[in-house]
Amino acid sequence: MTVTYTSRVATARFGGFSQLLLLWRGSIYKLLYRELLLFLAAYLGLSLAYRTPDPAGFYVALVLERWWGQFRSVPAPDGLMLAVAGNVHGGDARGRILRRTLMRYGSLAALLVLRAVSTAVLKRFPTTDHLVE
Repeated sequence: MTVTYTSRVATARFGGFSQLLLLWRGSIYKLLYRELLLFLAAYLGLSLAYRTPDPAGFYVALVLERWWGQFRSVPAPDGLMLAVAGNVHGGDARGRILRRTLMRYGSLAALLVLRAVSTAVLKRFPTTDHLVE
């Protein structure tokens, strides 16, 4: 069944379109109110489940926080190497050797930390003699 509102549209004034939408007979809201109510109920349920502090959400947040802390504690020598390359000047042999020595110390520090964390790195460098080599 088609409901026509041609006469009302022709004589509509400012704000008339919203009044036409609110007419119940043949309205878009009449067609979609069940789906809208279902969507709002699902959204409200998920929103409440997400926002309420339950043990599972707390556990996930705790695991993620601990993982991020471990990730941040693993040293990345890239920042140190960029700082050394930018701040230790000199194109002569002394500047080059100083930059290389500082970068080697940074790499060694990262390797020592990774040895304590990773078994693969520990197998590759089991003793300090292997580090020297």
